[in-house]
Amino acid sequence: MLKLNLLTLAMMLAMTNGQAHAQTNTTATQVPTALSADTGTNMVGVPGCHFGETIDGTTAQDAEKFLKSAGYTSISGLKKSCDNNWHGQAVLNGAPVNVMVTPQGRVVQEGS
Repeated sequence: MLKLNLLTLAMMLAMTNGQAHAQTNTTATQVPTALSADTGTNMVGVPGCHFGETIDGTTAQDAEKFLKSAGYTSISGLKKSCDNNWHGQAVLNGAPVNVMVTPQGRVVQEGS
């Protein structure tokens, strides 16, 4: 039985030319978070994001600038989603509100 196992092993090695075949990924893929603001970052592997979605180059500072120019104050909690919109909280006319800022700078109140 041992001879048969050794013979089988030898035949298997001969068929693969003695090469070891590992299943490795030759390209390093970094999985970004949904808060990433890197230009062209692929969002595959991030919960809630779909294949092919990418994060554009807008920053939290850009979103804050748009909010301030629209009259919002006390801006906080800005987070970028897979659709490149920034979501956070701010105050408008003394009332706290949830806000969204599009990559084009459009400010929208959420949950109104």
